[in-house]
Amino acid sequence: MSAQASEAVPDAYEQLLEHYEQISNVNAANSLLQWDQEVMMPAGGTPARSRQKSALSSLSHDLLTEDRVGDWLDELAGADLTDDQRAVVREIRRQYERADRVPNDLVAEISETTSEALPKWKEAKAEDDFSVFAPILEDLVELKTEYAEHIDPEKDAYEVLFADYEPYLDLDTAERVLERLREELVPLIEDVRASDVELADPFTGEFDVDTQEELARDVLDTLGYDFDHGRVDTAPHPFSTGNQFDARVTTRFDPEKPVDALMSTIHEFGHARYTLGLPREQYGNPLGESRDLTVHESQSRLWENHVGRSRVFWEKFLPAMQERFPQVADATPEDAYEAANEVHEDNLIRVEADELTYHMHIVVRFEIERELIDGDLDVADVPERWNDKYEQYLGVRPEDDAEGCLQDIHWSHGSFGYFPTYSLGSVLAAQIYDALEADVGDVDEKVRNGDFDVIADWLEANVHSHGARYTTPELVEEATGEAYNADHFVDYVTGKYTELYDL
Repeated sequence: MSAQASEAVPDAYEQLLEHYEQISNVNAANSLLQWDQEVMMPAGGTPARSRQKSALSSLSHDLLTEDRVGDWLDELAGADLTDDQRAVVREIRRQYERADRVPNDLVAEISETTSEALPKWKEAKAEDDFSVFAPILEDLVELKTEYAEHIDPEKDAYEVLFADYEPYLDLDTAERVLERLREELVPLIEDVRASDVELADPFTGEFDVDTQEELARDVLDTLGYDFDHGRVDTAPHPFSTGNQFDARVTTRFDPEKPVDALMSTIHEFGHARYTLGLPREQYGNPLGESRDLTVHESQSRLWENHVGRSRVFWEKFLPAMQERFPQVADATPEDAYEAANEVHEDNLIRVEADELTYHMHIVVRFEIERELIDGDLDVADVPERWNDKYEQYLGVRPEDDAEGCLQDIHWSHGSFGYFPTYSLGSVLAAQIYDALEADVGDVDEKVRNGDFDVIADWLEANVHSHGARYTTPELVEEATGEAYNADHFVDYVTGKYTELYDL
């Protein structure tokens, strides 16, 4: 049902919807500038780009917090609306109430500072020198803490920031899930490391990065990525961005790690496929927007882990890799499957991590972020705290800042509160995958036959097409028939790694 569909749509609703589409278009333009800065913009463009993004952020904030938006929302509070219309009003009201409490000059300052922070992060990482990034990171911590205090001075600041990325699963839920993962995965990781099983790794040596890029396009073609509405580029930190008409992916290549590039590409495909599956007729209103980051991450992790790291995927895709790289001609699908799922003891990099240790990476970031926002950790002390926690949770200690606290881009965006959604989304991916399989039958057989459209179409019908119509708990119930829980994920990884490592 269209957001406008009603026999007697209140004038206030139509005006609100028209106004919100303007806001959506401004935000989309800002996102495109961000994509350009990370992918295409010359290094010297930062001074102008920071002002451009600041201007668009201010304009979006001004539009959203206009008095008439509040008036329209007040008028619609008691109106007779359809379910879809109530969902649209709910989502716009949530955004309005948060934004209305934040001064415009603070919004502009945060936007300008994040644009300036990106090249500082790149420079610090390239030079392996956290001190290059530390001063602007300190500014961002202060700015985002001030931002949270404006929104709700009575709440924990980190809780307010977390709600920017996941407004409908509260921070207590996130903490319970992370605690469950700590309890379940740490002993499993210890058992894996104690195992005598040696997994195969046929992907050793040098793999030309240009050929890897061709292979990345192969995998996107295989999965059904729509290049008429997207493109693939490289970026220091892979990401996906866009809308249902233009959803772009980025990846990165390491000459010694071709499987990592493939998994990164498949991960970002999952994000883009969600975005492209949003209803086009609802572009510019909440029914045409994704349901926040837990759900978004569930789509990328489902494609990456449940599809891309499966045996049957490698049965299907290994020949394409062997055609591009004759040095792996003797590899078997089982060899490739083992290589894609090996638990490495020297696992320092989150985006290259296996499914088990990955969540300990998230725990490290979550705990450090909380300390920073709570004022319990000085920015200057981040590298040492980071290294200590890696040693505690992962049994390894980074030798430098580039592989330590500078490896992720998120803090340069001011994205404090983002990281927990990675684990929340991974948990949800397993729950959705089980619901998918219960509905369409043996998913492995679909992958073996190259029927990826069956998976994509089910996800579009049960997740993507709803946009932000439902809250996160409601959408989980709608798609899976049960409340959000970690049981499916724990069962999945326990079964998979018990079998792989003969535990």
